[in-house]
Amino acid sequence: MTETTGARRPGRLGVGIVGAGRVGAVLGNALRAVGHSVVGVSAISEASRERAEAMLPGVPVLDVRDVVERSELVLLTVPDDALATLVAGLADLGAWQPGQIVLHTSGRYGTEVLAPARAQGAIPVAVHPAMTFTGTSLDLGRLEGTTFAVTAPGPVQPIGLALVVEIGGEPVVIEEEDRGLYHAALAHGANHLVVLVAQAAQALQVAGIADPGRALAPLLHAALDGALRAADGVGDPVQTLTGPVVRGDAGTVQTHLTELAALATHRDASDTVDSYRSLSRAATVRALAAGRIKDAQAQSLLDVLNAPAKEN
Repeated sequence: MTETTGARRPGRLGVGIVGAGRVGAVLGNALRAVGHSVVGVSAISEASRERAEAMLPGVPVLDVRDVVERSELVLLTVPDDALATLVAGLADLGAWQPGQIVLHTSGRYGTEVLAPARAQGAIPVAVHPAMTFTGTSLDLGRLEGTTFAVTAPGPVQPIGLALVVEIGGEPVVIEEEDRGLYHAALAHGANHLVVLVAQAAQALQVAGIADPGRALAPLLHAALDGALRAADGVGDPVQTLTGPVVRGDAGTVQTHLTELAALATHRDASDTVDSYRSLSRAATVRALAAGRIKDAQAQSLLDVLNAPAKEN
């Protein structure tokens, strides 16, 4: 392991990156920019090698075991499903070292997945950035103010918090048992938002809108901004909801279902009507709970939404 002078202080860690994917390359660059030394990176695919060269110029590309053995701070930025096997395999090789910080960036896991490394004296930390990465320098500015979920044993939790603050992030502590729910919330919000935009854009194209993104932008930006402001204000984002559900307009919802069902017959878009049904049901339930609609209006909406597809 690389020697350091005195106690480990910001700017004095030798960082090794296992997995030069989008996250690893960007975080390595960010840590390097605040004074840490990136001592090695593993990169198997041609794309990851090119990314390492672009984002971490001059850093040697090494085998995984060599990266780990050279590092005081090991960043494991591999896919979730590969993480446990990787950690256990390196433990079997005796690669983990006492006092070495082992940090993974999976949203799904806390530090239990790092137990084999911890058993050999390594310090386990889980740090997950709540943002989407491109793997380019464009991401560096976006790290500023990004929320990072930090999970670590109490005595070493400050290590994770400090590393996040160093690169401009906003750390929040997530308990081990809450990690799965935290990650599900992010995936549900971000990934399904992308699907919704794709579905809406496809329908607009069929309706004759040449630039669906441009048409959607003002509406979606306003809706998202309003909902996020309400969420941050410990309010109910449903209060910002507009459209036929909160008007109790079952007739309009029926028309939407008919049109979207027709779209599915000549485009690969059967998922759109299914999404519309599911999310409209959820909107109905939440609008009723928030007092936006009456019981009778909710029932009319649900009758339309729950009717068999052939009846729409």
